[in-house]
Amino acid sequence: MTTYQALLAFTLTAGFMTITPGLDTALVLRTAAVEGTRPALLASVGICCGCLTWGLAASVGVGALLAASHVAYKALRITGAGYLFFLGMKMLLRKHQPGIGREKAATEHENAVPVRASASRWFVRGLLTNLLNPKVGVFYVTFLPQFIPSKVAVTSFSVLLTSIHATEGLLWFCLLTVATRPLSRWLHRPYVVKSLDRTLAAVLVGFGFGLVFERRC
Repeated sequence: MTTYQALLAFTLTAGFMTITPGLDTALVLRTAAVEGTRPALLASVGICCGCLTWGLAASVGVGALLAASHVAYKALRITGAGYLFFLGMKMLLRKHQPGIGREKAATEHENAVPVRASASRWFVRGLLTNLLNPKVGVFYVTFLPQFIPSKVAVTSFSVLLTSIHATEGLLWFCLLTVATRPLSRWLHRPYVVKSLDRTLAAVLVGFGFGLVFERRC
C-alpha cells in the first residue's frame, strides 16, 4: 500500500466512523441544543484534542501499554465510568426553569451562557469524556497500524492520521452544531431541554455501565 492509498483509505474509513452516532455526537448535540453554539464548539475542540492526545500516546507506546496491562486499563476504565456517571447524574438533577416564554427563554439563554460559563468548562468536559475512555486508546493502537505503509516514520505518520481523524471530527461536530440553529427557539423550550438532558444522561450512564461491566478477552 502506497502512502497516498493509505491516506485515502484512512480518511474514508475514519470519516465513516466519525459520523457513526456515539457518546461524542450525543454530547455535542445536547450542548449545541441546550447551551448554544459556542459551548458546543468548545466541547468539540476538547473531544478532538482528546483524540490527538490518544493518537500521540498510541504512537509512542502508551496505548499499547493500556492494551497489554489489565491493571492500567481497569484503572482508567473505572475512572472514566465514574466521570460519565457524574455527568449523567448532573444532567438528571439539573433544574429547569418552568413557565418562561419561548422568546424570553431563548434570549436569556443566549445572553447568559457566555457570561456564566467559562470557556474552559466546556472544553474540559469534551476533553475528559474522550481521555477517560480507554477504548479510544486501544482503538488507535489496533486501528492506526492497518494504515501505516512500510518505509515511513511510524510516529509522525500516526500523528498525521490522528490529525486527519480529529479534523474530520471537528468538521462533523461543527456541521451538527450549525444544524441545530434553525431549531434553537423550539429546542430552548423547558420540556424539550428536560427531555434532551434526560436522554444524554441515559447515554452517559449507559456508556458508564458499559465500561464497568466490560470484559476483556
